Amino acid sequence: MILADKIVFLRKKAGWSQEELAEKLGVTRQSVSKWEGAQSVPDMDKVVSMSRLFGVTTDYLLKDELEEEAPCAAAEDVDTPLRRVSMEQASAYLALRRAAAPKIAVATALAILADDSLPHPPLEVVFTIDEETGMDGAAALDCSDLKGRLLLNLDSEEEGVFTVACAGGLRADCFLPAARQALNGESCFSVSLSGLQGGHSGAEIDKGRGNAVQLMGRALYGAMEQVGALRIADLRGGQFDNVICPRCDAVVAVPAGKEEEFTSFVRKFDRIMKNELSVADGGVTLSCAAVSGTAAYDADASARMLHALLVMPQGVQVMSPDFPGLVQTSQNLGVITAEDDGLRFSLSIRSSVASEKEMLLQKVRAIVTFAGGTVSTRGDYPAWQYARQSPLRDTVMAAYKRVTGKDGVALAIHAGLECGLLAGKMPGLDAVSFGPELLDIHSPRERLGVASVERMYQLVCEILKNCR
Repeated sequence: MILADKIVFLRKKAGWSQEELAEKLGVTRQSVSKWEGAQSVPDMDKVVSMSRLFGVTTDYLLKDELEEEAPCAAAEDVDTPLRRVSMEQASAYLALRRAAAPKIAVATALAILADDSLPHPPLEVVFTIDEETGMDGAAALDCSDLKGRLLLNLDSEEEGVFTVACAGGLRADCFLPAARQALNGESCFSVSLSGLQGGHSGAEIDKGRGNAVQLMGRALYGAMEQVGALRIADLRGGQFDNVICPRCDAVVAVPAGKEEEFTSFVRKFDRIMKNELSVADGGVTLSCAAVSGTAAYDADASARMLHALLVMPQGVQVMSPDFPGLVQTSQNLGVITAEDDGLRFSLSIRSSVASEKEMLLQKVRAIVTFAGGTVSTRGDYPAWQYARQSPLRDTVMAAYKRVTGKDGVALAIHAGLECGLLAGKMPGLDAVSFGPELLDIHSPRERLGVASVERMYQLVCEILKNCR
């Protein structure tokens, strides 16, 4: 659940309207509406205020993967008084926390290297930087001198949970060139598709929620079949390519004499969507209204755009055969904007199988280039694919059972880790990621379970003893 969904949930649970929440936070109702629609993000001081109003941690609000409410002390129960800090102070604090975050792992590695009495195989210890802000250290690391192919990645926040796979991803920016031309007697209509929940394209992509950009493309394509030469004057929706778009707006030019057919189709398609999304996104609404207009893309360019949007993959493409309920491959059409020189839209592609990520990108390129456009990519990071046979995973799980008397949990995530980058550079790498217990990470209340550090150290030693 993303921040937007949590604000809606907690506000309704408290029995407050958007106006009442806005008054308590000292903001406008429009600001709250934009937060809840994932159209903007509240400043950090407002996030802190909401955590105290709702009685939950900022960690719960900001971390999409936390679904259960994590209670926090009310303001009057906190011993240390609140004080306002500047953005410079906040940035300095976060920089300090980022610098401090890897030191437990560093200390663990140095302690093992310094103890000649510990039994272990030959060791290579690798320290990376900027894991929290883009994995730049791992991306730049030259692995050519590294000989080992067993990796203990000390980077986790829940004791007893072992990450064994993660998704890779990339962003694809698509462009379909076109120029607006003067209208020739057509009538213009604004079309709005709203009322969708939206959500994070990693955490909520499997919830069956509607994507407003995809649905708008489908609606306009159907309208084009109904009335003939539909022309796009404007089309825009979404702000982030990794967010399931909750709203999309368009302006289209309809041939003279076809106005009633167009409005009738919009009403019909509104009923179709309400039926299809009655469970997952029952608030969906499609509406239109006559507006004035002077120019639009020509009919051929508009048809190419709508063909591309209609067939563009969206949502879950493959579920994991190894982890029931886990998405393996997905795509999200997050942002679309009609500009003077053509239509631009951005997609987020994720997969824990590298070949499936490439297959989706191939589909996108095939669709867009066939429509006369171009595709560029950015932010490409590799997947860490689940290994059905992993001697290291077996060793780690057995060692955890011996040290704690408990069974560990193997987990795969539909997001990125440094293990994916390293596995891409080191063929045959067998890796497991784990760490001590961390609470409220990336917040002023971030803290470490000190006793869990000793248990993690003992676990690492036990694993090394059995890897010789």
